[in-house]
Amino acid sequence: MVIRATDAKPKLEHKGYNRGLILGLTMAESMLLLVFCLLLVAAAMISQERSHRYEAERKLKEAEQQLVLLEQKRSEQSWLIVQLQRQLKSGDLSPADQVKLEKEWRELVLARETLDSLNMEGTTSEDLRDLAKVAEVLKQHGVDLAKAPDEMNKLLAGGLGGTGPHEWPPIINLEDVRTNYFQSGSTELTKTFVQLLDTTVVNEIAGNLSAYGANIVEVIGHTDEQPVARKISNLDDTLIGAMDGRLPISAVEPSDNAGLGLARAIAVANVLKANPKLKNATILPMSAAQLILPGDTISAGQAGAVETRRRIEIRVRGRTTPVAVVDGTAPLPVSVH
Repeated sequence: MVIRATDAKPKLEHKGYNRGLILGLTMAESMLLLVFCLLLVAAAMISQERSHRYEAERKLKEAEQQLVLLEQKRSEQSWLIVQLQRQLKSGDLSPADQVKLEKEWRELVLARETLDSLNMEGTTSEDLRDLAKVAEVLKQHGVDLAKAPDEMNKLLAGGLGGTGPHEWPPIINLEDVRTNYFQSGSTELTKTFVQLLDTTVVNEIAGNLSAYGANIVEVIGHTDEQPVARKISNLDDTLIGAMDGRLPISAVEPSDNAGLGLARAIAVANVLKANPKLKNATILPMSAAQLILPGDTISAGQAGAVETRRRIEIRVRGRTTPVAVVDGTAPLPVSVH
């Protein structure tokens, strides 16, 4: 028989070799990788524990140092006590030392009596430490501890107070841009504006009144500097009637921007007053005319029609304390100028 050269080649068994592969590694290589990962984790844990041990040793060293200092102070105080006892027994005290000792003894007795009295009233040493912190804060703000209750009562009675900053009620700004709340030069409200006032705006005002304990709603009419075409004003004859509902707002005919802003504010105020959600609020119409730009800055002159300046601002606040009215017929004091 003739044996071919190709038949004499050794055949490799691939099937058994492949069973030992994991992600391209043999079983032995995989085990070595696993051991290496375990060693890394162990090293990290050992390093963390070592850090904890160093921190504990540091704190222990600090505690030992403090203990040594306390022990030194205790030894010094013990020595001073022994010396004082010897002096007391021998009567070898100078007149100045005798006076000092008697004074400190009286103070010690008084402090002990005060502490016993506080303990009988339920006051603890922690309460005294808290009171000391409060007294320090009051001192920083210039408030005497003895007057602190009166100052607190004043703040509570006034609702808001103090000299520090506090949160102010937000201003509702209704700009007449692209919405045409008013026709040009007119005081009558559009139906869209009335619907907005009766829903979204009233709900926001009522929320602000409740959140800030307020009861006054200021409705401020702002205009641009475009002159009003009307030459004669009838505000003196119509404002009160329009405000109490006896006259329609269309009866008010202003001849300047101040009157136009006020008339528009009255129109808005009448809608707000008719809503039951604001029945307990006092609604005050006001006019800022063309004087105040958006952002609360004074105008330096800006002729022409500017839509962004035609707006209604609504603010809420608490009622102010009435001031004394000076009688015009009575003579004024010489100090009043």
